[in-house]
Amino acid sequence: MKLILAISGGVDSMVLLDRIYREFGGADIIVAHFDHGTRPSSSDDAEFVRRAAARYDLPFVLGRAELGPNASEEEARYSRYEFFSSVAAKYGGEIYTAHHTNDLIESMAINLVRGTGWRGLAPFGNLAIRRPFISGDLAMSKQDILRYAASHEIVFRQDPTNTDERYLRNRLRHGVNNLLSETQAKLLEIYHEMNNLRDEVDSILTEILPEDGRYERAWFSDLDDSVALEILRAALLRAGISATRPQILDFLAAIRTYDSGKKFNLPGDRLVRFTKSSFVL
Repeated sequence: MKLILAISGGVDSMVLLDRIYREFGGADIIVAHFDHGTRPSSSDDAEFVRRAAARYDLPFVLGRAELGPNASEEEARYSRYEFFSSVAAKYGGEIYTAHHTNDLIESMAINLVRGTGWRGLAPFGNLAIRRPFISGDLAMSKQDILRYAASHEIVFRQDPTNTDERYLRNRLRHGVNNLLSETQAKLLEIYHEMNNLRDEVDSILTEILPEDGRYERAWFSDLDDSVALEILRAALLRAGISATRPQILDFLAAIRTYDSGKKFNLPGDRLVRFTKSSFVL
């Protein structure tokens, strides 16, 4: 199995490159870099990572887009992971990212601010992506990463967008970094509890969802909102539809109130037509 390392050139990913190389050797490692095309210096980052891969004698794969300076975080993330997924598919590998425990806590905070519900306390749930700095023997905080970089003389690039206050994550980062270690440990404990709960809930939902995709509207009238939302979220994902919490709430309201024959437009221009008693996804 190839290890597809997502390397931006920043300190986190350069420490990931060094640690994974020391842990596994270079035989199965591929260095992948994605140039978003959002700032003039991005091509310099790509060249920096290419030279780093050469120093480790590792293959280098480059992806590029022209997203422009006004691209959103979501747009950049989607394009980046679309590229990494294509590399993983081509080489039969798994994607490795440098997300660390501070990133995890930042994501939990962002999700709470955005009102994503309890699942927001269990981010990074995509099992197709390996995050060795989050848990296990290689787990590291931002402070651990900086100490490692200093002691191993790791050279890295500074991304100027990391201090851009337009991004919510950057505004929260200072507060997260200054949390007491006991508070960070408690938040990580909550994450692991929610992560286990998420896996249990997903397992149950997989068993109870109807195989033919036909759902009775009465089920959702009688259920508590939180339970109904969980079922709808799983049902939509099974149908290949990714929806935000507000979109799922709108869909739930439609299930409960729309007349027979009326249609509801789901993300991706998927239309659902309601009968008096049911609908099909």
